[in-house]
Amino acid sequence: MFRSVRHMIYDLIEWRSQILSGTLPQDELKELKKKVTAKIDYGNRILDLDLVVRDEDGNILDPEQTSTISLFRAHEIASKQVEERLQEEKSQKQNIDINRQAKFAATPSFALFVNLKNVVCKIGEDAEVLMSLYDPLESKFISENYLVRWSSCGLPKDIDRLHNLRAVFTDLGSKDLKREKISFVCQIVRVGRMELRDNNTRKLTSGLRRPFGVAGNWAL
Repeated sequence: MFRSVRHMIYDLIEWRSQILSGTLPQDELKELKKKVTAKIDYGNRILDLDLVVRDEDGNILDPEQTSTISLFRAHEIASKQVEERLQEEKSQKQNIDINRQAKFAATPSFALFVNLKNVVCKIGEDAEVLMSLYDPLESKFISENYLVRWSSCGLPKDIDRLHNLRAVFTDLGSKDLKREKISFVCQIVRVGRMELRDNNTRKLTSGLRRPFGVAGNWAL
């Protein structure tokens, strides 16, 4: 709803600028005004606001100077036009969904390309960064992990891969794209001492994998 109204407002702002410019011929200006009023009436309808009754030129009818029967007939015409527009929008959306589903069904698989630029999380020791795709509704991962080993100095352990940390999640079929939600999840595992504040060398351990953090974002 918000996106639909936002697009309508952008259209109205653009059309208003064209009207105020004073450069349009009379016939184009008349058509543009009808377009504006139709857009306003459609927006009022989807927002459950009052329907504005207009004449053929798009001007609001004055109830003090218009008979009751004329107002009623104009209201019927306006309601019919708005309903036709709603049906047209609904039909277009259904066609888009059908075409999208047909496209997904015809395409055997899809892929998601990931390029890791940097890890800005302050860890304090070496770490492992694991990236994967997750279905939050089914509560399960739907891909393998892409693993990057990150050093305590803030660079990849394999320095030769600096600025070249790329991965492709392949074999994402139409079933995956039909999922309601897919999260791109990044897990950080600290590798080193049991506790970061443990400075006692007699208790010092190394190589232990400890969960450090996790983050996620909608990928699809």
